[in-house]
Amino acid sequence: MIETVWPYLAILLLSAGLFPTLEQRYGWRLFSTLPPIVLTYLFVTALAVTGVWQATPAITTAQRTLTTQLLPALLFLLMTGCDLRAILALGPRMLAVFATAMASILVAIMLAYLAFRHVLPDDGWKMLAALSATWTGGSANLVAVKQSVELPDNLLPSVLLADALCYSVWVVALFSAGRLAPAFNRWTRASERPPLPEVVPVAKGEAGPGSVLLWLGAALAVGNTAAATAAMLPANGLLTATAWTVIIATAAGLLLAHTPLARSPVPAPLAQALLACLVAVLASQSNFEGLATAPLFVAVGFCVLGLHVLLLALAARLFRFDLHLCGIASLAQIGGVATAPVLAATYSRALVPAAVLLATLGLVLGTAVGLTMAGLLSGLSPAAS
Repeated sequence: MIETVWPYLAILLLSAGLFPTLEQRYGWRLFSTLPPIVLTYLFVTALAVTGVWQATPAITTAQRTLTTQLLPALLFLLMTGCDLRAILALGPRMLAVFATAMASILVAIMLAYLAFRHVLPDDGWKMLAALSATWTGGSANLVAVKQSVELPDNLLPSVLLADALCYSVWVVALFSAGRLAPAFNRWTRASERPPLPEVVPVAKGEAGPGSVLLWLGAALAVGNTAAATAAMLPANGLLTATAWTVIIATAAGLLLAHTPLARSPVPAPLAQALLACLVAVLASQSNFEGLATAPLFVAVGFCVLGLHVLLLALAARLFRFDLHLCGIASLAQIGGVATAPVLAATYSRALVPAAVLLATLGLVLGTAVGLTMAGLLSGLSPAAS
């Protein structure tokens, strides 16, 4: 049994790198259903509950420190690749489809919570707030909201499983729906699609060791500065010190995204590495107790997905959106930047740049959306009534 910090960190780093490496090397079908980030969480959780390490004061302190340091650094690095000017260049119609898809997801989450709130755990509203963050943004937004609203560690596996399974089903459905586009577009009376912009190219280059260390140091410095600033701001309700830290680090990354530094090849892969490490740290504190809620929460997830499809279809009819734009706008949020461009390429290569930019916009908004939903859902919880 491990009782000291460095062997514990060695196991975490090996676990964090295992499944992304296997996906890149072998591309097994398993990863289309359970993404590496979910498998990492479950694998490290299994190691924790089988007693590979003990929650000694040193390890507990290391877990708390790693979470505090990695989260704002991660968000800063992710935001440096988000060029808001390119997103706005998509035009009002494309952004309207995106906003409609997001609204349908959030309304579906609220309706599902109203239907299931009496059978979900007391912290069920936190689970759905975290789900709203990842279904409008990505895994990093989920972790940010999880920490901000203090979602118990033992409930996180249920959220991750619902996210993975519903996402997998939705991906298959959207890839299969392409042939239905003519009929759907006749039903919605879809108007002609406007021309789409090109994605701003990112400068190519190698991520040398010096650049990696500079970016890592800068990210940690921004995170510490954000935490110090957050400590001076008023904490009220959901705007805790953690929430303020997340918001400040996100804003700093968005500002840097408009400078030449954002063209560096380092931030994106470094952010993915930090995300895998952060998820491994969170999993190392958890256990399988929360998995008892997994079947119920998966059912809630599919209920949300069904309501989202229905609401988006009705909105498409009302506003004359075509199937391709609806599918890409939906998957850009539920699936993210990894899958939305692939779906777009199967529809039309001209849609790929838009898919990338819409997924990026979801990443920008995901944390704020999750925190907003937390405030709304907490007011609907049985404890509040």
